Amino acid sequence: MRNIVSLRTVVMAAAVATGAMSMVACTTTNTTTAAAPRMDSTTINTRANAALERLYSTAPGSKDVVSKAKGVLIFPSVVGGSFVVGVEHGRGVLREHGKNTAFYSTTGASVGWQIGGQSKAVIYVFNTDEALAKFKASNGWTAGADAQVTVGRVGANSSIDSQTVQEPVVSYVLTNVGLEAGVSLNGSKITRVDE
Repeated sequence: MRNIVSLRTVVMAAAVATGAMSMVACTTTNTTTAAAPRMDSTTINTRANAALERLYSTAPGSKDVVSKAKGVLIFPSVVGGSFVVGVEHGRGVLREHGKNTAFYSTTGASVGWQIGGQSKAVIYVFNTDEALAKFKASNGWTAGADAQVTVGRVGANSSIDSQTVQEPVVSYVLTNVGLEAGVSLNGSKITRVDE
């Protein structure tokens, strides 16, 4: 029995290693984005602008929502992969009234029998002063634990759902195919970092 358990452990370790190596080529964004090393503040800023423009073109009304927000946290490239256990990581910028105020990193994990990897943009919109202040005062903020994060929805005409924008914190997830519907970011840990 002990030999069978050991054999299973070795086979599982080999499968995880093979899956991890194969995920390097799995992405829904171009390879230069997914393979990019740690981004500096200029790169993050440029990619954050591009992510917002994609949101604006994908979901009519989103530009107005972002302009009225107390703060917007943009992770232009959250790279993740999974083989039994999924891990995601990215760096982003918090903007208040259109100006960069701090840089952050995000990390998330999930467990499930799925194989693959992708890169996506994640945008958090803070609609109230209270929600933004609580986020900024935290020493490591977790979506779903420190604040309820509502998944941004669009209506039948692809416009931003008016009830969604009433919530204190709303998230939008973009891939190359567009806005992902129903993606929960609960459990994603966000921590402030130096530039």
